[in-house]
Parts: sequence; structure tokens; C-alpha cells
Amino acid sequence: MATITTWFTLGLLGELLGTAVLAYGYTLVPEETRKRYLLLIAIPGIAIVAYALMAMGFGSIQSEGHAVYVIRYADWLLTTPINVLFLALLAGASREDTVKLVVLQALTIVFGFAGAVTPSPISYGLFAVGATLFGGVIYLLYRNVAAAAESTLSDVEMSLYRTLRNFVVVLWLVYPVVWLVGAAGLGLMDVETASLVIVYLDVVTKVGFGVIALLAMMNLGTVSDTDDEMVATAGD
Repeated sequence: MATITTWFTLGLLGELLGTAVLAYGYTLVPEETRKRYLLLIAIPGIAIVAYALMAMGFGSIQSEGHAVYVIRYADWLLTTPINVLFLALLAGASREDTVKLVVLQALTIVFGFAGAVTPSPISYGLFAVGATLFGGVIYLLYRNVAAAAESTLSDVEMSLYRTLRNFVVVLWLVYPVVWLVGAAGLGLMDVETASLVIVYLDVVTKVGFGVIALLAMMNLGTVSDTDDEMVATAGD
């Protein structure tokens, strides 16, 4: 029977493979986008460390009779703000909106962790605060940041922004559900099952986000090269 260590090991392998693919992709994207592209490599790269430590049995504490994986929350505290930072940079959002977005996302994780290590009913109040903050993240991504994207991006780039935004928001909405039905909440899902679901979500969100962006950025580079060739031909 598979154990929680098995899930963490599979998560580690998934993040390793994803990081390798994205690292190779660095050579395939246009040079002007490579600095921003490094953020995509960093997301699963950070997760490699987290999953390696959890697979070796480090990073968990006992709280209210269940295990809380501190390293998992540390991973999310670093990686999820990078996700939204990439979206803000892609959209050309203002510095103010970018800071708000990153801070709100970080606080979402902080309050989720606080709820996981705090006894009920206070835990639900902290969870509610985190959920409200995440609502602010969604609001910014669909309003302020989206408005900036519409005014600065080409149709292809705007399509990428919408795809990445919807991808990450929809998948991230599953995490609060796992929190609620898991050991920190109602206790309807044991730690092992919750970890399996979270490992799957982590690999899909971290690696999938990067791969979607990689493929689109490669396409943008191809389109740019084609446009340059057309301009050169017209000049001749």
C-alpha cells in the first residue's frame, strides 16, 4: 500500500522533470523574455527542495492531533506569489497593483497556515480571512491587472494571460476545499489522501503553468521572427 512518503517522492519526481523541461525551454524562448522566464523555472525548482525534505521525513509538526507540513506552506509562500508576479509582469500591471497582488497572495498562505495550526473554531476564522484575501487576488487578476493587459498586450499575449490566469485560479480554488475537508478542517479526508490530492495539484499547477507559458512564448518568438522577415522582404 502506498504511503505518504510515496506521494512525496512522486511529487519530487514530477517537479524534477518539470524543472528540467522548463530549464531546457530557457534556450527556446526569445532573449527579451528570458529574464521573466526564469520565474517559471524557479516555481518547480523551489518545490523540488520542499518535496525532497518531506520525502525524507522533515518539515512536519503535530498540531491538534494531525500533521501539518510546514515546508509545504513555506513552498507555497514562495512559489504562489511568483505565479501572480509573472502574471502581473506579463500584463504590464502597475507597480502598485503588482505589490498588492503579491502581498495578498502571500498573506493568503500565511492565514491558511495559521488556521492549520490553530484550534477550532478560531481556525475557521483564520481560514475565512485567508479566503477573503484570495478573493482580493482574484479581483485584481480579473479587474486591474486584466485591464492593464488589455491596454498593453497583443491578441496572442492577451490569450496567454487569460489562459494562465484562469488555469491557476481554477486549480488554486481546489486547495481551500482540501483544507476544509482535510484534517485541519472537518476531518473528512485523512492526511494521506489529502497529500495525494495536493501533490497532484502542486505538480499540475507548478509545471503546467510553466509549460503553457513556455509553449506560448515560443510561439510569440516564431511570430516575431516571421514579422521581421516580412518587413525585410517588403523593404527589398
